[in-house]
Amino acid sequence: MENQELRFASRFDGVTGSAIRAILGLLGKPGMISFGGGNPASDTLEEGVVAALAERVLARDGKAILQYGATEGYGPLKEALCGWFEQLGFRPRPEEVLPITGSTQGIDLIAKALIDPGDVVLVENPSFLGALQAFRLYQARLIPVPTDGGGLLLDDAERLIRQHKPKILYVIPTFQNPTGVTLAAERRAPLAQMAARHGVLVLEDDPYRDLRYAGDPLPAIKSYDQEGWVAHLSSFSKIISPGLRCGTLTCRPDLLRKAVIGKQSTDVHTSTLTQAIVAEYLRDGRLPAHLANIRAMYAARMHTMLDQLAAFPKGIRYTKPQGGLFLWAQLPGSLDATVLFQQAIEQNVAFVPGTHFFCDGGHTDTLRLNFSNSTPAQIDTGMRTLREVIYEMEN
Repeated sequence: MENQELRFASRFDGVTGSAIRAILGLLGKPGMISFGGGNPASDTLEEGVVAALAERVLARDGKAILQYGATEGYGPLKEALCGWFEQLGFRPRPEEVLPITGSTQGIDLIAKALIDPGDVVLVENPSFLGALQAFRLYQARLIPVPTDGGGLLLDDAERLIRQHKPKILYVIPTFQNPTGVTLAAERRAPLAQMAARHGVLVLEDDPYRDLRYAGDPLPAIKSYDQEGWVAHLSSFSKIISPGLRCGTLTCRPDLLRKAVIGKQSTDVHTSTLTQAIVAEYLRDGRLPAHLANIRAMYAARMHTMLDQLAAFPKGIRYTKPQGGLFLWAQLPGSLDATVLFQQAIEQNVAFVPGTHFFCDGGHTDTLRLNFSNSTPAQIDTGMRTLREVIYEMEN
């Protein structure tokens, strides 16, 4: 029989996969310095602590932990989370919290619950490309909302809400991926009020808020939510371990129930062992000291990268965030970051061209730089290399 091509679902049309995951494939090249991913530093991963906690919870409750668990989540973790959320300005009830397999799963579950083909999702411009990919797979129509140094521009957001009647407005309010920008304090309550006024769900993706190196913490948008129009995502990937794949979705009970049903056909439940380890980590009170250590490390790395950027050719513009894992730069003149990328990897330096973070493409003069997963010496070397390549491109 003649071979025939598979007929793939139309939802995959135009979805090419993550540019970041492709760039991570370059890391096997000897000597490669990567500013491309969003990985925490390997030195921050406490394998001994995690092993000890795993041994403790298995000794105490191993049979139950190794059996199937409830899709709604592991009870001790949900209880620990409700107290942990107080630092964000709200305290949800256990029935409003769903442990999930990384916060990216939360984006998928919300899209699964709300999006029909052709429905509109408003996204920051630029935005996290993993979220853009998830929404596209549910055949949403993505509309970009302009931003500035204080994050989402509320007048533009409201204008676009009136014009397009979106189901979701997706926002990363603190140390945004990819720009590092934080939504201004005075815009947070009005955004929650706008969502309630127009009946659009604000999906608040907040995995970086604990990685603050300067300034005062800001309340979550969810803390201003009076009518259930804000869903909050958090993650332990950046602050404990990405390999544990543990995050949380907090939202109104009717939406949470749809997310639970959607999760049942995805992975049944998030690993109970993972949930138990994170619950024990929180109940032991380990997180504050651990955060203090990693904040000091990442702050030093961020400032090393900023110092290097200050010596780049005149005309380059870049963000100076108070935390997070990323810097965002715009090249001078008519330089193309996709061309810079090809030349940089030949010199063993990788980053992510910024065009991938815009739902409508373009902006080829931008790039995202990660500083968390490189040592200060690697940052110095890699940034000097990038600077030299840019000089060569200009001349």
